[in-house]
Amino acid sequence: MKRPGPIVAALLLLAPAMLGAATPPPVTVTSRGLVVAAEGHAAEAGAEVLRRGGNAVDAAVATALTLAVTYPRAGNIGGGGFMIVRLADGTATAYDFRETAPAAATRDMYLDEAGKVVRHRSTRGHLAVAVPGTVAGLALALERHGSGRLSWAELIEPARVLAERGFTVTDAMAEDLRASIDLLGANAAARRIFLRNGHYFEDGDLLRQPELAATLARLQASGPREFYEGRTAELIAADMAAHGGLITREDLAAYRPVVREVLRGHYRGHELLTMPPPSSGGIALLQMLTMLEGHDVAALEPAGAPKIHLFAEVMRRAYADRAAYLGDPDFTQIPVAALLDRDYLSRRAATIDLARATPSREVGGGLAPARAPRPEPMETTHLSVMDAEGNVVSLTYTINGIYGSGVVAGETGILLNNEMDDFTARPGTPNAFGLVQGEANAIQPGKRPLSSMTPTIVLRDGQVFIVTGSPGGSTIINTVAQVITNLIDHGLSPQEAVAAKRFNHQWLPDAITHEPGFASEEAMAELRAKGHELRLRQLYPNDPPRWSGTQGSAETIVVDLASGQRIGVPDGRRPGTAAVAE
Repeated sequence: MKRPGPIVAALLLLAPAMLGAATPPPVTVTSRGLVVAAEGHAAEAGAEVLRRGGNAVDAAVATALTLAVTYPRAGNIGGGGFMIVRLADGTATAYDFRETAPAAATRDMYLDEAGKVVRHRSTRGHLAVAVPGTVAGLALALERHGSGRLSWAELIEPARVLAERGFTVTDAMAEDLRASIDLLGANAAARRIFLRNGHYFEDGDLLRQPELAATLARLQASGPREFYEGRTAELIAADMAAHGGLITREDLAAYRPVVREVLRGHYRGHELLTMPPPSSGGIALLQMLTMLEGHDVAALEPAGAPKIHLFAEVMRRAYADRAAYLGDPDFTQIPVAALLDRDYLSRRAATIDLARATPSREVGGGLAPARAPRPEPMETTHLSVMDAEGNVVSLTYTINGIYGSGVVAGETGILLNNEMDDFTARPGTPNAFGLVQGEANAIQPGKRPLSSMTPTIVLRDGQVFIVTGSPGGSTIINTVAQVITNLIDHGLSPQEAVAAKRFNHQWLPDAITHEPGFASEEAMAELRAKGHELRLRQLYPNDPPRWSGTQGSAETIVVDLASGQRIGVPDGRRPGTAAVAE
């Protein structure tokens, strides 16, 4: 690996001023290909693809498939997500492989006779599962943008081998699995594979997944449509029918990913490439950054009360619009141009009082004619890839909650999502993340649920500068915004920008949730005096204690444009890794 250039070296020597006692993981600097992911085996699988002559898309596919084996809390072939591909020639494409509601899904399927949401019905078990899109989405991106040097079967092989031969369980993973006993223990296959029927995994044990290995072997032999039309589809549908789920073979055969136009915006001379609906992430991110452009963010203390107050007010307004207007564009007309209109956002920003928090009850969707805002789990993972030629992938995908629905589909070894919870189960009732969503996101057969996933690429002078994204449910958009502004406005080093303490405001509940130590006691007192309620981020269901209170995991690449060196920045909130093609 080449020594960092002088600019990079200076950046890496900066003290992690916003971290308190925490020590961020080391960054990786290279002039060649680079993969940053939440788990080491997966990052290395992608890097090995780059070494063998594959491009960024090839590497992203191998990494994502391997995460399905080695990072089962979020990595998946039983979920879905979004990918932004930006080629070295400047062309960019957005891939939507979000899950879809089964044909038998109904608007009120999670309500009881009294019209109230039934606890856990949309989050646990077979009824919570939407039709998975990951395999189809990865295959489509590979077909359109892969190098052609490595076959689909070759890109699956690292995942298949790790599933068959096993890999060593870390202390963190063992703790993670124990924290999910209630969820995984309710499903016989999940209980057998991940809990060993009560003989729980310990640090250093070997986790083998032979059924998943067999599924991956079928996908190698028969191609990606095997998941939707072959033996795997048959097994998934049979398991659904046996346990009250809705997904049929017809649902699986009908699934198709969608190629969408990349959503583009600008912030202080930078161009952003991000995800359009049914992700709410891109629109909300661009709204927030546009509202911030009228303020001198660089002059504000990064963890000071004035900056946090301003960001919270901008977040509040963007999330109110999210609740009122966003959903699946194939089912609902989304006013994208109106929501991103600079005059509209200037008027929206003008309602911010720098001395006082605006109560969320006073903030609704801001477009005219206004609609009354109506009501709307946390485990996702992000990976960033850049190859030697400058092709880039920003990929975020999910099974929604930690270990999804807790269901392993029969003999497939596949952990399935609980993505149906991302629809609006009932106006006025928050989902698992406290998000309130609108009529545009009501359940309909074949519809994609609204998402917060925000894979993003930032360009400076036409060159790739930042590749980022994050897990974190409703907090994703705000995590991505903070990483970007930490780099552009505050001039933090890549390491500092990712490690800096984070906070979140999502309109409802009307509070700033935050990581421990996100601001001084004096700053927190000032925020309360402005009218903000502050809430320390709590442990989510199934989260191991070591991750309590953290927000997101932004596996990021930053390019030092002066030297051309790429800086891989794992996020220390998860066991992330940067692997290089050298």
